[in-house]
Amino acid sequence: MSAISYRDVFEIEHDQSSEELAVGDLVQTGPNLFPRFEIVAISGETVWVRNVSSRQDALLPASRCRKVSPEGA
Repeated sequence: MSAISYRDVFEIEHDQSSEELAVGDLVQTGPNLFPRFEIVAISGETVWVRNVSSRQDALLPASRCRKVSPEGA
């Protein structure tokens, strides 16, 4: 079962970062600063992420992930 968010229910489109995602990048999935995720692996448009705080893993579409800027980390 995959998690459903407000973004999915209301079909909200966030501005996508122009930067490419890479393994090890810190990302967030919404406008809030937390939770943050570390990218574990990428396969096509699917990203395997790990919550930095809880260490829980999830699979997300790459379109939902936005890189955390170095100054925001």
